[in-house]
Amino acid sequence: MRSDDVNRPVEAILWMLATGLAFVAVTGVVRHLGTGLPAAEAAFIRFLFGLVFLVPVLAMAFRRGFPRGAWGLIGLRGLLHVAAVILWFFAMARIPVAEVTAIGYLNPIVVTLGAAWFLGERLAARRLAAIGVAMIGALVILRPGLREIVPGHWAQLGAAVSFGLSYLLAKRLSALIAPGAVVATLALAVTIGLAPFAYAVWVPPSVTQLGWLAVVAGVATIGHYTMARAFAAAPLTVTQPVTFLQLVWAALLGALVFGEAVDPFVIAGGALIVGAISYMTWREARLRRRAVTPSPVAAKF
Repeated sequence: MRSDDVNRPVEAILWMLATGLAFVAVTGVVRHLGTGLPAAEAAFIRFLFGLVFLVPVLAMAFRRGFPRGAWGLIGLRGLLHVAAVILWFFAMARIPVAEVTAIGYLNPIVVTLGAAWFLGERLAARRLAAIGVAMIGALVILRPGLREIVPGHWAQLGAAVSFGLSYLLAKRLSALIAPGAVVATLALAVTIGLAPFAYAVWVPPSVTQLGWLAVVAGVATIGHYTMARAFAAAPLTVTQPVTFLQLVWAALLGALVFGEAVDPFVIAGGALIVGAISYMTWREARLRRRAVTPSPVAAKF
C-alpha cells in the first residue's frame, strides 16, 4: 500500500476504472473462446504470449542474479498459479461472467487468512467480522441447496484460493527481488509449469484462437499497468471500492454479449464481499499498519 501522502484520488479512480474494464475484457474474450480449446492449453498459450512482453525484464533480472531462497518461492508460486489459471480458464468457459468475477473477489479474503496462518499476522475482531461478511457474500452468490453447484463454481473457488496464496508468496518475493522480476519470473514459471498439462490435451489451435489469446495477453498486461498506476496515485482505501464496478461491467457484458441473465444475488453477494474488503483496508489505513489485503484484482493473472 502506498503512503498516505500519495493522494490523487480522481486520477487513481480513473486508472482503476480502466483496470476493471481491461480485466472484464479479458474474461469476455476467454468466455468467447469457450471450450474450443482445453483450459490448460488456452492458459499456456496466453502465458506464452505474455512472456514475450516480459523478455526484457526477465533478461535484466537474470543479469542481476537471484538471492538464496528466491527460486524456491518462485517455483512454489508458479505451481499455485498454474493451478489457479487452469481452474480460472475452466470456470470462465462454463459459468456466467458475473459469477466468475464475484467469486474472484474472495482472493483478498484468502490473503488475509493466509497472512494470519502462515505469516503470524493478528486477526482482530473487526477483521474476523469482515471475513464473516465476505463468507456470507459467497453463500449469497452460490446459494448451496437452492440451486445446483456446478464444476465451474468449484473451479472458480479453487482459483480464488490459489490466486490468494500466490499473492502471499509474491509479498515474500518482493522483499528479495525487484517488482518487475516478481512479475516476469511468475510468467516464466507458469509457462513452464503449464507446458506438460497443455501437451497432454493439445488440440491444434486455429489462427483466430491464437489471435484472441494474444489479445488476452496484451489486455491483461495493460490491466496490470493501469492497476499499478492507480496504486501509485492514491491509497487502496480510494481504489478498493471502485473494484465493485468490475462486477457491474461483467454483468453487463454477460447480459448484452452472451445473453446471460443478470442475477441480483450475484450482484448482492459481490457487494458484500467488496464492502468487507474495503472495510478491512480502511481499518488498516486508520491504524497505520502495512496492509496485507490486496485489491480484488491484484492477484489476477
